[in-house]
Parts: sequence; structure tokens; C-alpha cells
Amino acid sequence: MSFIKEFKEFAMKGNVMDLAVGVIIGGAFGKIVTSLVDNILMPLIGLFTQGKNFNDYFIELDKSKGDAQTLADAKAKGIAVFAYGAFIQSVIDFLIIAFCIFLLVKFMNKLTRRKDEGPALTTEQLLTQIRDELKKK
Repeated sequence: MSFIKEFKEFAMKGNVMDLAVGVIIGGAFGKIVTSLVDNILMPLIGLFTQGKNFNDYFIELDKSKGDAQTLADAKAKGIAVFAYGAFIQSVIDFLIIAFCIFLLVKFMNKLTRRKDEGPALTTEQLLTQIRDELKKK
């Protein structure tokens, strides 16, 4: 079997294609969640933090190059910083994405269970099944 033919069989397997679609959709979903956090949630949190952008919480590690008011200003001046606000925002992004994926998986599991179970049986049908099982014994 040639290398190209073997690679083609691998690449065209259903799982590989599903994974590719999942990665692409996941990337787009991540952008949506990041926008949700940056543009909706963080401004609301900013109300409680005196309007300061959460990304601008940092500690300057190098005071010799002057003071910076924002993280962008610190980076532009080449000041070494400990940017804990950006890290916390990334953690918030992750938690929101994880929660949304949890809800999606929970919803999909619920749909799968319903499809597998089929239509619900009436009381009469259940009693008939029990009677038939007891007769067999």
C-alpha cells in the first residue's frame, strides 16, 4: 500500500473529518465567547472596578522605564509587567466556554437518550409486557 493511499484512507475516515469540523467550529465559538466576555461581561464587571479595564490590572516589574497607566502603554514602553488581569480574563473566557460546552453536551445527551428510548409506553402496554414476561417464567 502506497504512502499516499494510506494517508488518503486515514484523512477520509469519519473521525478525522468530524475532528476537523469540530476544531473549525470551536475556533469560531471561541471568538464569540471572547467577544461576549470582552464586550459585554467585562464592562459590567468594570462598573464595580471603577471603570478600569480588567486587562489593565498589572504589576510593573521594571520601574526604571517610567510608569504606565495601561498594559498597552507598558508594553509600548518596554516595561516588564506581571499582567494578572489578562490572565484572570483568560480564565473567565475558559470558564464560560467550558460551561457552554457542558450545556451543549448535556443537551445532546438528552436528545440522544430520547431518540434511543423511542415513544413512551402506556400503562396498559407496560402491564402487558410484565404479564407476558411472567408467563414465560
